[in-house]
Order: sequence, then C-alpha cells, then structure tokens
Amino acid sequence: MSAWHVERPGPIGTNPLVRARIPRPTPLPDELLVRVVACGVCRTDLHVSEGDLPTHKRAVVPGHEVVGEVVALGDRCDDHFSLGDRVGIGWLRQTCGMCHYCERDAENLCPHSQYTGWDTDGGFAEYTTVPAAFAHLLPRGYSDEELAPLLCAGIIGYRSLVRSQLPPHGRLGIYGFGGSAHITAQLALALGAEVHVMTRDEKARALALELGATSVQGAADLPPVKMDSAILFAPVGDLVLPALESLDRGGTLAIAGIHLSDVPALNYQRHLFFEKQVRSVTSNTREDAKHFFEFVRHHHVRVTTSAYPLAHADRALADLANDRVVGAAVLVP
Repeated sequence: MSAWHVERPGPIGTNPLVRARIPRPTPLPDELLVRVVACGVCRTDLHVSEGDLPTHKRAVVPGHEVVGEVVALGDRCDDHFSLGDRVGIGWLRQTCGMCHYCERDAENLCPHSQYTGWDTDGGFAEYTTVPAAFAHLLPRGYSDEELAPLLCAGIIGYRSLVRSQLPPHGRLGIYGFGGSAHITAQLALALGAEVHVMTRDEKARALALELGATSVQGAADLPPVKMDSAILFAPVGDLVLPALESLDRGGTLAIAGIHLSDVPALNYQRHLFFEKQVRSVTSNTREDAKHFFEFVRHHHVRVTTSAYPLAHADRALADLANDRVVGAAVLVP
C-alpha cells in the first residue's frame, strides 16, 4: 500500500516525510483493519516529523485523525463493530487499564499509554489498524472530510475548554486560530460565551469573525476586555505571558499543545497574582471523546477544511508549518 513515513526527523524543509510502498498491516486479535477515507493533518504530526517529540517508532507513519471503513476484524473483537462500519481513530491508541491513573478515570495520564502515528503507524496511508476498544463511533450529519479534524482537534479542543474552567456565559480568549481553535470557538459560542481571538494570520482573523468572535487582534495583543478563561493553541511559549495578562482575577489559562517552546520569565504581580492559574492539557480520555461527539451531535459545528490528496501529504505538512492552511488540512486518499 502507499504510505508516508518519517525517515529522518528534522525541519520540514529537509523533507523528513517520505512516500513509500509498505505492506498492508494485519490486525491483531483485538484490532480492526481500517481503510482510510480521510485523515486530518495535525500540528502534532508536524512535531513528530520535525523531531520536537522524541522518536518512539522508527519510520513511523503519522496521522491520528482517521476516518475509515472497517474491512477486517481480529479474532477477539467483540460485536460492537461490523465490516463496512465507519469508525474514527484518534490520538490515544491504548492504555494499560490497570494503573492508578486508569483506575481513577485519568487514562490520559497512563504512563504506559500509546499513541497513533507516534508509537504505531497512523493514517497517512491507505490502511491502518486500531484496537477495537479505542475506535470511535462517529456522529451523523458530517462528511468524512469534516469528521477527520474532530478526532483530535475537536476532542482536544473540548478537553482544553473544560480545563480552562470557563464560567457560564463567560469571556474566553483564544490564542492561535487553526484546526482545533476554530472548532473550540464554536463550542464556546454554543455555550453562550463571548469569544475573543488573538492570531497573527489575517485569514484566520476573518474566519474568527465569520464564526462569531466578538473581537480579533494580533497574536500578542491584549483583548479589549479582561478574560475569564483563555486557551493557548499556538505552540509558542512567548504567548503565555500576554495570555496570563489578559485574564481577569481568578482566571485560568489552559495550554492545549503537546509541545510548547520555552516560556519566558514572568512577573508575578503582572501575570499571575490574584489567583490566576495555568493548566496543561495532556491527550484525552475516551470519555472526553464520548462527551464531545454527543455535544456535536446536538450542536452542529462548521468544520473548515483544506483537502489534499494522499500523494501531497508532504505539501500539506509544509503548508501547516508555514501557516498556509485555513482551518484544518485533511488528506483524502
């Protein structure tokens, strides 16, 4: 089958992603074999390709926002899935189920967790596999291309919104406005929030206003009013300081990314006093996915995508790296 793998992690300009013919995977007894029909291109795929994240599997196939069709089932798969089902594959691929994190419903913190497109091959290919227990049933009313970004950008955005402790009808500041942020903004708006967006990209600012943001400004600019909560989507540590400064007393900043550049020294009185707090976001649980998909069943979100054929996965990743993608990039084999 045709697939893209990370041959040698490095800057996107060094072409770390290489196309090759590799064997079609064989599902383990508890896995599904899935024919990929759409795969979102996430910034985490960029971090894996450029080496911002340590290598977990040599020549790994990235991609963890997979929509596909079940074409084979392992011998020990239960009867939740059948041949021909449309399923989703997300970032969290497997946990041990036995550690004290798993037992307290915090499986996203499991030290033995594995991730699609990092520990095992993902969806930048014609076929991939997933443990049946970690495959997602998908909501109706969305195309395959729209569903793909929901499987990471959407779920992580939802968890970030929860972690930001946004009060009812509160004010939310969003820093960076790509695939995850433009979905999360709509979730917040559906909850009655007032949304303010900080981003350097002019097209992203236009999209934010179109979706209902109250204000837009530059990436490090202060919004016109104090925020109750904020979410940092851009992997830029320098933005932690203006995001904290934007918060009202008692406000919370959630940092959504798996990777963040170094955070500069902060001034305690200016940035953190008055019981402001910073919270990181680490992956997601299956319960997060369940609640998120239930939400988008009842509150239809507009998913802005830019489609690329699988043959142009390297171009999609380069466009993401250079902020040339509006909304979310999606590979369509």
